[in-house]
Amino acid sequence: MVPVPQRRPHVVIVGGGFGGLRAARLLKDADVDVTLVDRTNHHLFQPLLYQVATAVLAPSDITIPIRYVLRRQRNATVLMGDVRRIDPDARTITVDDAGWTLSYDYLILAAGARHSYFGKDQWEEVAPGLKSIADAYELRRRFLTAFEEAEKAATQEEKQAWLTFVIVGGGPTGVELAGIIPDTAEAFRKDFRRIDTCKVRVVLLEGGPKVLAAFPEKLQQEALRDLEELRVQVRLDSIVTRVERDAVYVGEERIPTRTIFWAAGNAASRLGAQLGAPVDRAGRVLVEPDLSVPGRPEVFVVGDMAAVTSEGKPVPGVAPAANQMGERAARNLLATLRGQPRQPFTYRNKGDLATIGRHRAIASFGKLQLEGYLAWFLWLFVHILYLVGFRNRVSVLVQWTYAYFTYQRGVRLISGAMTTVGSTATPSEPPSTRPPVPGWK
Repeated sequence: MVPVPQRRPHVVIVGGGFGGLRAARLLKDADVDVTLVDRTNHHLFQPLLYQVATAVLAPSDITIPIRYVLRRQRNATVLMGDVRRIDPDARTITVDDAGWTLSYDYLILAAGARHSYFGKDQWEEVAPGLKSIADAYELRRRFLTAFEEAEKAATQEEKQAWLTFVIVGGGPTGVELAGIIPDTAEAFRKDFRRIDTCKVRVVLLEGGPKVLAAFPEKLQQEALRDLEELRVQVRLDSIVTRVERDAVYVGEERIPTRTIFWAAGNAASRLGAQLGAPVDRAGRVLVEPDLSVPGRPEVFVVGDMAAVTSEGKPVPGVAPAANQMGERAARNLLATLRGQPRQPFTYRNKGDLATIGRHRAIASFGKLQLEGYLAWFLWLFVHILYLVGFRNRVSVLVQWTYAYFTYQRGVRLISGAMTTVGSTATPSEPPSTRPPVPGWK
């Protein structure tokens, strides 16, 4: 009799972010077939996404094709598609609107999260968040367009509204956005004739009593001082009650602005709710200590989709945590295949870093706390080190060096729809309503 070859276990990984990609690479030498499904074709280094949104880096500097990363991994297949449905009983996932399915023996769910508007999803059109390259393109378009519209503004009030940037959320993304805008605006100062870009107004609205709440109190105060020195107006205990195309409301107070960025709150991918497991208010799956779904040991959830504690503390939704969860899920999967016991996930916090602006940053490594120049250069080094791909490391280093010595920004392309959110001008507006500009016809 001819022996029938045994089918190898099929591991499906949904999401090519930090957790998903780490899990896939760790299964390189395993006797399994791996299929990684992502709605895009690239891995994104999300911690530097705000620099794409503010014209410091190009999108290609912080992305790398997933296929390229896994090109030498013979047991891995990469598919670009949007997972719409998970059937944990049939052990299948449905991909794209066409409805083609993949069956799995083991599933690692690492689909990430989106920004949350706390039930006010209609605000997203006016106040976009920052989670993807598409988001960064849109924020960059609005950011650069604000200066162009201010240059054409007919009144001082309109000009000031265009030069007012409101950021909602005082976490790392909000603080880093608020800190980089004054520096970037200063780099534009010689390029415009009718506005002073150094006089931009940046308002940071935080609903709680602190910015960067995950950091020690001393470093929070240092970050607050840095923001104030950059002329950022930090408003604590300020909950946004309404968002309009030309204003943000805090209670009954109206803040005129044409550019609003959202950096408050996260909502996990809706795929987690399809597993039949309990989820928290943010939609994260309440996983077992080994990162598996309760009652379904063949399904693991990692990254921003997992609500997990380590040593009695909630694990933060940061890139190092996602990396570590992806590694633990893969190792527990391998342990099961070998008939060995699984190990609980333990988060190893290697430190927290946040940059506020040029030469301004904070770093916390347990009892060791740094600020200023040293923390800033450490932040640069760590982010270069953790970028995926040698080309990206070199490209980012070159861009940062160029910006550091020339005070210029090299990626100032405005693309996308020409209609600007909040704009009151129309193509048919007669030139006579505009102030005289040399060469205007």
